[in-house]
Amino acid sequence: MAEHTIIRFEQVTKQYDDDPAVLDNVSFEIERGKFYTLLGPSGCGKTTILRLIAGFMEPSEGKIYFNGNVINNVPANERQVNTVFQDYALFPHLNVFENVAFGLRIKKMKNAAITEKVKEALRFVNLDGYETREIREMSGGQRQRVAIARAIVNEPEVILLDEPLSALDLKLRTEMQYELRELQRSLGITFIFVTHDQEEALAMSDEIFVLNKGKIQQSGTPTDIYDEPINRFVADFIGESNIIPGKMIRDFLVEFDGKQFECVDQGFNPNESIEIVIRPEDLEITGREQGKLQVRVDSQLFRGVHYEICCYDAEGNEWLVHSTKKATVGDEIGLYFDPEAIHVMRFGETEEEFDKRLEAYDEGSHGQ
Repeated sequence: MAEHTIIRFEQVTKQYDDDPAVLDNVSFEIERGKFYTLLGPSGCGKTTILRLIAGFMEPSEGKIYFNGNVINNVPANERQVNTVFQDYALFPHLNVFENVAFGLRIKKMKNAAITEKVKEALRFVNLDGYETREIREMSGGQRQRVAIARAIVNEPEVILLDEPLSALDLKLRTEMQYELRELQRSLGITFIFVTHDQEEALAMSDEIFVLNKGKIQQSGTPTDIYDEPINRFVADFIGESNIIPGKMIRDFLVEFDGKQFECVDQGFNPNESIEIVIRPEDLEITGREQGKLQVRVDSQLFRGVHYEICCYDAEGNEWLVHSTKKATVGDEIGLYFDPEAIHVMRFGETEEEFDKRLEAYDEGSHGQ
């Protein structure tokens, strides 16, 4: 195991009785000091991973390593992790100070040391001076800060966050995204964050694991996953996408919508059936004849920073466009896009197969 790796899952499966596996033969590594997000729909296995790391459950198969040691049977209270729950799990009968100090008192730490550590933790989360405030007097955002302070005061190596922003309104949620990210950078410890909100994941993470049906579909930086989705699920789940059937004529040439277009993809079989992805913001509205595609505007919504325009081409394909230009419903317009905007996906390709394909044409290009 690499020295910078703090957590490793090795072919981990979690299954209850004869039900389908909640987590199905999953392997990955978590590096020290980064902000990770587990992203996916309800029931995909992301919270199960969090609970396995925390020690709230044991895997049915496989091994979980922490700092190079197998921790499958290590009790939760002996692991160097702390969890911030969705409902914060604060004690309503205790004030802010005592909520944060709770874990330290369990460890029978001296009062002077407790006071120093609690005050330092509250300063980190911008709650200096709130020590005697009752929990019922706190706003949602303040309660979340108390829960985070209670987690960091124990100086864990990893903090697990189980959808802690889901109960907040949109404005406060956005503010807390920035605060959490800055807090992680200040502390320099590993954060593992669970959410089903793709915008949240893209904004906060160093790396994202996209899960579906108990498997990791794709992992990587937010930019990698957004720009290079491996399959239809990832492309559709991460942001909005135009996904159209097509054919890979040869390297750097793709066909869809009855036309051929230059692209930047390679490594496919000649005339292989594929799917192409073009993001709505990569489509530019032009005059009908100036566009690479000709479409008719079906509907239009104003989203504040852009117009969301729904169009259809002659083949019946739907095209979603995000543009600062306003269109007119019923008009025929052109859509222009650069070759770099076209992303080609192979049907049913896994992350491992995708990586091997990239390696193959990297080696090919070096050998030329």
